[in-house]
Parts: sequence; structure tokens; C-alpha cells
Amino acid sequence: MADLVQLMKQEVGKAAASRVKSNSILGLGTGSTTAFAIQYIGERLAKGEITNIVGVPTSFGAEVLAKKYGIPLTTLDAVDHIDLAIDGADEVDPQKNLIKGGGAAHTREKVVDSLADFFIVVVDGNKVVEKLGSTFLLPVEVIPMALAPVTRHLEKLGGKPELRMGIKKAGPVVTDQGNLVIDVKFDSIENPAELESTINNIPGVLDNGLFVAVADLILVGEIKDGQATVREF
Repeated sequence: MADLVQLMKQEVGKAAASRVKSNSILGLGTGSTTAFAIQYIGERLAKGEITNIVGVPTSFGAEVLAKKYGIPLTTLDAVDHIDLAIDGADEVDPQKNLIKGGGAAHTREKVVDSLADFFIVVVDGNKVVEKLGSTFLLPVEVIPMALAPVTRHLEKLGGKPELRMGIKKAGPVVTDQGNLVIDVKFDSIENPAELESTINNIPGVLDNGLFVAVADLILVGEIKDGQATVREF
């Protein structure tokens, strides 16, 4: 089954990579499914199927992968638009709203993904939910000095906040920007747009993992009858 899951992620990554056209500036997202998309974009470049591609990575991890697969990189200082962004998500609702930030890169992802003319989200089927917040905690990136007041503020909003701790690392997770991540459990997120803006208005918050009205196309990988398939919505 584990092999099938990998295969499914590969198929979704391939489906996204196949939509990349020559002469494009790409937003390169973060996560295990997006990693396959980056790999296949690199392979298409190497074969000459596409030419003149540059990528804007959303994290140090995406940067390392892009270099590994031979995708030239640029920065937001050097380009004035992004043609296509490809990124994963931790939850997707039927309105194509997302929760992201499982990899603690959601602030940079939101900057890049929001700039893109077209944003493709690559996920596996278990990330699709009826209501955001039902399976995944909402990540909030916060500057270290504001940790205590922001935590109290999130509790007042009805959330159960917890500082994200490192795995195989003593102490908290530190983002690429040098900040901390609070993961917040909300029993139900009734109005994602309102909550996104309310949390972002708390002094000390850099950004949160709600992506509302940003995604254009969702590619969902599923396993049906022992086969990996990809559907769109």
C-alpha cells in the first residue's frame, strides 16, 4: 500500500508538471507530492520538452530540490510575475480553500502562490475535507517575542494553540524566516476568509495557513481498485 501511495503522489506530480509550458516563471512549492512535480519538471527540461523555465522556490527544501533536478532559480526581486505555481496542501474544501503549513513554509508559499496567474494544488484524496480544520491544525507563524500574547489572543478566538516542537531537534520548529509556528485546533472553521484576516491582524503574527480563493485547480490523487488515478476539481 505504501508503494501505491508513493505511486499516486508521483502521478499527481506528473499531472501538474505536464501543464508547465516553455518560457514560464514557476512558483515551486513544498512537500512530498510537490517534490515529484519538481522532479518531473526537471526531467522535462533535461529532455528538451520544455525550455526557458525559471523557478521561485517557496522554501529552502524546494530550492535544494530544484537545484538537484536542474531547474534554474530566480527571486521575486528579479521577476514581475509568476505564470504558474504548483504546491501541496494539508486540507482542501469543496470551495478550493486550503489549509497549508504542515512544512512550516506557508508564509513564503502564500506570497508566491498568490502572485501566480494560475495556481495548481496537488494533494492525495485524504486531504479533501467538507470543512477546513476538521483533520488538520491551523499553523500560525509568529515572531518569537510575541509568542505569549498571540497564544492568548488565539485562545480568545476559541482556538487551542500549541507551539510546534521539532522532531529529532530539541526545542521548537523555526521557520526559514527565523520565526515560530503555533498550531491551532479550531472545532470548526465556519468562515475561512474572516478567520484568516482576523488572525493576520493580531500584532506579531506574520501569516497563517488559511489560503482563501487562491487555488485555481486541484489535482487529487486517489487509489481505486489498486490503481493510482488523478482527478481534477
